[in-house]
Amino acid sequence: MSKRLAGYTGASLILLVLTLLICVGTGSVSLPLMEIARILLHRIPYVGSFITPDWTTASEQIVLNVRLPRVLLGLIVGSSLSLAGAAFQGVLRNPLADPFTLGVSSGASVGAAVLIFFGWQFSLIGIFTLPAVAFMTGILTLWVVLVLAREKGKIPTESLILSGVVMQSFLGAVVAFLTAMSKKTVNEILYWTMGSLSLRGWSYTAILLPYLVIGLLIIWSGARRLNLFALGERQAAHSGLDVERTKLVMLAVATLLTAASVSVAGVIGFVGLVVPHMIRLITGPDYRLIVPLSAICGGVFLMWSDLIARTILGQIEIPLGIVTAFVGAPFFALLLYRNKKRRAHLQEGGTL
Repeated sequence: MSKRLAGYTGASLILLVLTLLICVGTGSVSLPLMEIARILLHRIPYVGSFITPDWTTASEQIVLNVRLPRVLLGLIVGSSLSLAGAAFQGVLRNPLADPFTLGVSSGASVGAAVLIFFGWQFSLIGIFTLPAVAFMTGILTLWVVLVLAREKGKIPTESLILSGVVMQSFLGAVVAFLTAMSKKTVNEILYWTMGSLSLRGWSYTAILLPYLVIGLLIIWSGARRLNLFALGERQAAHSGLDVERTKLVMLAVATLLTAASVSVAGVIGFVGLVVPHMIRLITGPDYRLIVPLSAICGGVFLMWSDLIARTILGQIEIPLGIVTAFVGAPFFALLLYRNKKRRAHLQEGGTL
């Protein structure tokens, strides 16, 4: 197990570093990968003293103040959404579950849409007003969903998913209503609900990083418990697992990761669906592998998606959620097709 984890993690980290360098170096002004690496290494204490700066001030400003904050934010958001997706799929025992299953994204979208509609984006705490309110409405949505789903002190999976779908539909209708009623801010609402990493500085990265670190530690430490969920809740309980407590902790942490990401970057779909499932197809169902690899590869996936979003049309940047949807929607359809074939095969085998 440790050798497999080390092998997969090593390969994923190499891919992560290469992706980061390529994404930082690509744009309206292209920069050599080795120059980017030397600029970054020069900023590391002790290591930087061995590197002689021979690059221009403009190149250093582009790397450190323009592209690197955005690329790192994409890494953190992608990792957070992918981690949340892995937790949701493990707890709900459903490979089609993703971070938006419980309507958290719609809840965060309502908070953001209301602020944008009334022009209150900077009314309380400046640029952090919208992320803070979106985060609170996302968490409030989770609380409502859990209250609706709870039955006699327990949270049945079917009731949880149904409550999430109901809340997502209702809150999505609220956002659509605000968009339809808006004239001056309709484009801003639509752009936010489709996701973007533009105009995000180091402060946003600092906000999200603690959520990612704490979420990764909690979900990874619960990987063995997620493996027990694959046996079914009753069998997991017989194995000594506190099913309801584990479910509540994992859902809460996954929701915090989702709400924090959505509050800063807007609604970016399919990351939590595609990445954990791809990792599962490669490594198998062991969450001791799925959790850390999902965190790494989720960041890689979103960094590449953001690179496409800001470069494919030249000077015109398209919303990030559109790029992830172009990748995720066909993958989602493929999953549905595979599940349909698997069920048909099992039914045929059962009749023989």
